[in-house]
Amino acid sequence: MPHLVRERLFFGDINDAIAALTSTTDGFTHLLSVVSSASISFVTDCRPGGISIPTEEISRVVAGEDGAPPVSAVPPGRLMRVVERAGVGLRVMRMAVPLRDTEEENLLDHLVPCLDFIDEGRKVGNVLVHCFAGVSRSATIITAYLMRTEQKSLEEALVSLKEVNESVCPNDGQSYKIGEKIGSYVFEDDPGLPAEPNSSTQNLPNKETPETAYRCKKCRRIVAVQDNVVSHTPGEGESCFQWHNKRKGGQSYNKEQDCSSLFVEPLKWMTPVEDGALEGKLSCIHCGARLGYFNWSGIQCNCGSWITPAFQISKSKVDISTT
Repeated sequence: MPHLVRERLFFGDINDAIAALTSTTDGFTHLLSVVSSASISFVTDCRPGGISIPTEEISRVVAGEDGAPPVSAVPPGRLMRVVERAGVGLRVMRMAVPLRDTEEENLLDHLVPCLDFIDEGRKVGNVLVHCFAGVSRSATIITAYLMRTEQKSLEEALVSLKEVNESVCPNDGQSYKIGEKIGSYVFEDDPGLPAEPNSSTQNLPNKETPETAYRCKKCRRIVAVQDNVVSHTPGEGESCFQWHNKRKGGQSYNKEQDCSSLFVEPLKWMTPVEDGALEGKLSCIHCGARLGYFNWSGIQCNCGSWITPAFQISKSKVDISTT
C-alpha cells in the first residue's frame, strides 16, 4: 500500500504504481514515476500476464532541444521526462523521469519539474510518487519536496519522512550531491574579476553602457551585477531553475524593489556552493563579510515568493553603484 506523507501526497513502489494505473477505485490523479526508463512498458512488463496500460503522450523534454530547460550534466539528446495520460480510461496524468538508482545520477537536473508536478497535482487530486522499490529515489523526491514546502533542513525532512515509513533510505548521491564539488560549468563568471577570454560576461570597466553593480558594503568588491539577478514575481510562488533563460525575454517586476533580498545565479566566488554544500552562508570572498544565504531546495523571499534554487544576497549588505 502507498504511504500517505501529507494530504493528497503518497509515495510507494512499482506495485503501487500498477494499482494506481489499473484500478478505478484508487483515486490517484497524478503519478510521478522515477524509474530507469520513462517508457510505460517498464510498468506493464512488471504486471502479471503482461496486460497493457493505455497511454496518450502529451509532451516530452529532451536535453538540448529547443525549449528544453538548461541542464548541467545531462548529455545532449538524452530524454529527461515524459508527460502522458495513462491508466484505465486515460484518467491519470503521469510524468516519468528516467533516473537510475545510483549515486552518480544528478537529481538537480530533474528536481524542479518533479516538485512542480507534485504541487500542481495536489491542487486537483491525489499524487503518488514512486520508484521501483519505494526506498530511495521516490524518498529522495519526497524529501526535497518537504524541504521546499515546509522549509525543513535535509535532516528534518528525512526524520519526518521516516515517521511515515522507517525503511526509506534516500541515495546519498542523489540527495543534491552533498559533499561533492559542483562542476564549474554551473557557475557564471565572478563579476568582481576581469572576464575570462571568450566569456559572455564582459569586463565591467570596458562596457560601453553603464551597468548596475552590487558591492560589498565592507570592502566595496563587486559581488553581482544586474545581469546576474534572477527576477521573481513577488508573492506568486516559486521560480524555476532557469537562470540562463532570464536574458531571453524574462520579465522584470518593479515590485521587487520592496524585497529585502536579491536573488542571483550561482557565481564563481561562491566557494561553499562549489564545494557541494546543500545550504549555507554566502560571504564576500575578499573580506569575509556575511552577504546572504543559499539553499538548493529554495528560500522564501520576504514578499512571499519561493525561489528555487536560491542564492540570496541581503540588500542591507551591499551598496548599489553604476559602472
